[in-house]
Amino acid sequence: MPQLARLNAQAHPGAMMTGAAHATAIHEMVERCRAADNPRAVVKLHSGWVVMGERQVLPGYCLLLPDPVVPHLNALISNARVQFLADMALIGDALLAITGAVRINYAMFGNVEPALHAHVFPRYADEPHAQRTAQPWALDWELAPSFSVATHGDLRQRIATWIEWSGAKGALGASESG
Repeated sequence: MPQLARLNAQAHPGAMMTGAAHATAIHEMVERCRAADNPRAVVKLHSGWVVMGERQVLPGYCLLLPDPVVPHLNALISNARVQFLADMALIGDALLAITGAVRINYAMFGNVEPALHAHVFPRYADEPHAQRTAQPWALDWELAPSFSVATHGDLRQRIATWIEWSGAKGALGASESG
């Protein structure tokens, strides 16, 4: 698994975003999405930002980052929690529709980066036999291609377009980045 980033030594775990101080890599990614300075940003939803994974261990791997950043799912009030989970499923719907995936794996941990974020992994019928039943962190992340606009930009745009055209009330528009 890639290490998103280590905690900022001067920030406390789970802190809300406050100006220049970043508690986690999740805070930093959200700030970059807000500033239209994150090439991995896909689209802004009501609950947060969809971004492509730093390493595309499975083609189309995305994350949902809450905006504002909160420590964990249970820190959200009921309707915000429902919206975050619905937005996470919407990403899965988009990936199923455009990638040929046969299922979606969803994961939320917060152990390495103690801020809410959801991993959304499309899974494919043509994955090697030994890989098909493995959880995504058992895959070889070091061999996975890093996200690049040249390689993954078209897929990023197709995900954004599907979400925007899906008619879902969650989509607020494509990111300005990239």
